[in-house]
Amino acid sequence: MAYVVTENCIRCKFMDCVEVCPVDCFYAGENFLVINPDECIDCGVCEPECPAEAIFPDSDGRAEAWIETNARLAGLWPNITRKGEQPADAEEWRDKPDKAGLLSEEPHKD
Repeated sequence: MAYVVTENCIRCKFMDCVEVCPVDCFYAGENFLVINPDECIDCGVCEPECPAEAIFPDSDGRAEAWIETNARLAGLWPNITRKGEQPADAEEWRDKPDKAGLLSEEPHKD
């Protein structure tokens, strides 16, 4: 089992979850984070740290549509081990519905 980042992270990308991950299994895209399911140890410490409430165990139905996306993009994006700057408009995007179409598959740029 692994944890999965879901749609509510898109355009929010708060990154509080990254700071608490003991195995550094987060990967960063331009406007979204993902968890590498092969690295996640299912400890669950990331889930309560997410201000956008976008992280769920893969056994949760809310995660189902995002399992493949997390696995695929974790193989393309750079690993992130420290919290960076969240987008300036992150709070405006928190809890907005139907953000899947806004997901950029571009990797995070420093």
